[in-house]
Amino acid sequence: MTAIEVLLKMIDEAFDHRSWHGTNLRGAIRGMTAATAAFRIAHDRHNIWEHVLHAAYWKYTVRRRLCGEKRGSFPLKGSNWFERPMSEKSVETDSNDETLWKADVKLLVDTHESLRAAIAALKPSELDTPAAGGETTILSLVTGIAAHDLYHAGQIQLIKRLFANQ
Repeated sequence: MTAIEVLLKMIDEAFDHRSWHGTNLRGAIRGMTAATAAFRIAHDRHNIWEHVLHAAYWKYTVRRRLCGEKRGSFPLKGSNWFERPMSEKSVETDSNDETLWKADVKLLVDTHESLRAAIAALKPSELDTPAAGGETTILSLVTGIAAHDLYHAGQIQLIKRLFANQ
């Protein structure tokens, strides 16, 4: 395998391909309803839905840096963490929330695919060079985004268990 193929394998296993380590990010949210995604363990803690958008944002950020693009093209206004659901109304009875949840999951999947394409276009000789906009190498950004997916997959798994036991 080439270095680029290894990196693609890493991000795929962390996101949506089968691997030895257990549930990946996509697997952690597969089949989830908006009500489960909106469950908050405490008023000052992020819910699963917010973790999903946070992961999408950082996939976008890594892709943007790999491609040397300017900030500001993420589809949602803001950065890093995005509040969901957007109101205190009951998410269990509002079909608009279910539609928005599915759209936000699609954003995560689409952002992963665009990141994957950017990584596939890299040359191995670029991996030790700093990515646009900082001193972090391209290799560190790519391996870091795979770790980021697994970190949040684990958090989501814990939140799901807390939701099931409430």
